[in-house]
Amino acid sequence: MKLSVVVPVFNEEKTIKKILEKVLSEKTPKEVIVVDDGSCDKTKEILKDIKDERVKIIFHEQNKGKGAAVRTGIKNAEGDFLIIQDADLEYDPECYQKLVNIVSKDIKVVYGTRLKNLKFRLFGKNKTPMPLHFAANRFLTLLTNFLYGSKITDMETCYKLMAKEVYQSLELVSDKFEIEPEITAKILKKGFKIIEMPIVFKPRTYKQGKKIKTKDAFAAVWSLVKYRIVNK
Repeated sequence: MKLSVVVPVFNEEKTIKKILEKVLSEKTPKEVIVVDDGSCDKTKEILKDIKDERVKIIFHEQNKGKGAAVRTGIKNAEGDFLIIQDADLEYDPECYQKLVNIVSKDIKVVYGTRLKNLKFRLFGKNKTPMPLHFAANRFLTLLTNFLYGSKITDMETCYKLMAKEVYQSLELVSDKFEIEPEITAKILKKGFKIIEMPIVFKPRTYKQGKKIKTKDAFAAVWSLVKYRIVNK
């Protein structure tokens, strides 16, 4: 079994080399498709120095958004399964094998959930990191379950592992962060069951380069409603 790892990148000069090292050192047989989405820092130069036959690098001339980069990656993927890997260090590629081990003839989609075992705490040593994001993710997941009759715990997770027949059937159109609800909505509408596995993650702050904004939450709500109504 071969895994396609799609890595959308925009201005990640501080982390891109490290995350690719972690992806490549993980033991699952894989191809890595890096899509640089018009970076204007040193990311392009770093990527051009990478010489590994497992890594395919594609450059967008202009910044189009995470969704556009993901769609480019999917178009160039050849693996039996596919997973998206953000270019920061929030998600650990060591989780791949745990997710891959669940797939079978009947299980085509596995999500790595950050929220299933994460408790909401505003104070104390174990307080919830970025509580507003936690609350927004909870709300968007509840809305997903309400609209699509699902029982998932983390719709916005980056780690969405899916079989080739699934990712090739999605016909994605989103250019920005609403790619996440679009993927989940279309997977559920096509009748694929989503199995979840808890993962460990290290959320980064806006000072560390986090890019998603409040407006993206509203776009996600609209996407979930829209794809419940329309077929594409």
